[in-house]
Amino acid sequence: MAHDHDHAPRNFGRAFAIGVTLNLAFVVIEAFYGWKTGSLALLADAAHNLSDVGGLLLAWSAFGAAQLHPNMRHSYGWRKGSILASFVNAVVLLIAMGYLAWEAIERLQTPSPVAAGTVMVVAGIGVVINSVTAWLFLAGSKGDLNIRGAFLHMAADALVSLGVVIAGALYLWQGWGWIDPVMSLVIALVVVVGTWSLFRRSLHLLFDGVPEEINLEEVQTALLELPGVVSVHDLHVWAMSTSDNAITAHLVMAGGDIGNDQLLTLATEMLHERFGICHTVLQPESEAYAANCPTACGC
Repeated sequence: MAHDHDHAPRNFGRAFAIGVTLNLAFVVIEAFYGWKTGSLALLADAAHNLSDVGGLLLAWSAFGAAQLHPNMRHSYGWRKGSILASFVNAVVLLIAMGYLAWEAIERLQTPSPVAAGTVMVVAGIGVVINSVTAWLFLAGSKGDLNIRGAFLHMAADALVSLGVVIAGALYLWQGWGWIDPVMSLVIALVVVVGTWSLFRRSLHLLFDGVPEEINLEEVQTALLELPGVVSVHDLHVWAMSTSDNAITAHLVMAGGDIGNDQLLTLATEMLHERFGICHTVLQPESEAYAANCPTACGC
């Protein structure tokens, strides 16, 4: 069965540019109306959205760095930066939701009046802008953790803004002063649950863990099924970026047939089609050499 391995399209630079521009404009609008109405909630959310612009810029920088060509000092290029950006974005989101929950608990204890009408209008604009920005990254959110981090940032903000609109409507309708902080707590919980996977996966990849979509035992079995291969050792699979995986392995050949270019072609194509691995380094070796292979030490 073919392995599904979508790679981030190369036009996400435009998506980042549009997202940053839209969200910067919204920060200015939100900060202005927060100052004009004296709404601390809007001013606080403007500061939060400004941090999200920083998250988008970080993800954009990592996306751009991944396009740089390798050189003699960085032989893999800067692709690993996309994994680091995913991890930082996940940490920032978790911290932001923790702060939001803390503020909500404090507001439950000391509720304050809300300029619900203005807050609803501004938050409604936020729903539109953040939803559009999240949609720009939706296509790449499954195949690239860095793009997924940007998508989660914007989807979380759209959810927060939607919660503010709903809370404002209920406040105007029923006068429930507690609805805003309660809605904030619910949103924070939903976002944390969605972000935890991004945090865990990006941390796993930073330590060169095997990507979750690849089963190392299945890779080893597939290599052993190649003609002439009697055993496999020194097998390593890791992520070079949030969308590219690599493999190295030693293939022990029956009869010492180590000059088989057809086998290497077959193996490379199989690893790409079945497991989405684009960078393959295989070392065929005889059984006699394998018995004393310098790397056969559990590495």
